Amino acid sequence: MATTVNRPGMENGTTSRRPVDYVWAVARISIGWIFLWAFLDKTFGWGFATPANRAWIAGGSPTTGFLKGTRENALGGFFSSLAGQAWVDWLFMAGLLGIGLALVLGVGTRIAAAGGTLMLVLMWAAELPLSNNPFMDDHIIYSIVLVGLALANAGTTLGLGNLPIVQRNPYLK
Repeated sequence: MATTVNRPGMENGTTSRRPVDYVWAVARISIGWIFLWAFLDKTFGWGFATPANRAWIAGGSPTTGFLKGTRENALGGFFSSLAGQAWVDWLFMAGLLGIGLALVLGVGTRIAAAGGTLMLVLMWAAELPLSNNPFMDDHIIYSIVLVGLALANAGTTLGLGNLPIVQRNPYLK
């Protein structure tokens, strides 16, 4: 978030960025890229996490691999029953794309943080019990960072969050 400062040589009301603003901005763009990349790789099967023959555009299901692998977990019955359903695939992919674009661009950061946190917590719940820690994993860490991004108004640094339309419409922040 930009702060108003009064320093010699600067007029009243000038905004100044603090180093922490850039740290939040880089974190926002980085996590946005994680979501956006997951969308792109699952859509086109560029061979990183998704082989070309399992790409969404080739008829593959972006949710089947992960959700079918949860069958033995505590909530596995519920989550594995969702695997491969068209509405789940569409909702998941729309979420990845929307969250990724919003975070990279710095517009709708609050909505993206809420949606991303929900998506990550559901993925965390699907993996319970965790194999390496009783409750903490990267899904929870990313969720905490997303909440921090929203609270820090991170879209205003290195993003489009300062556009007049965004400033006039709080839901776009």
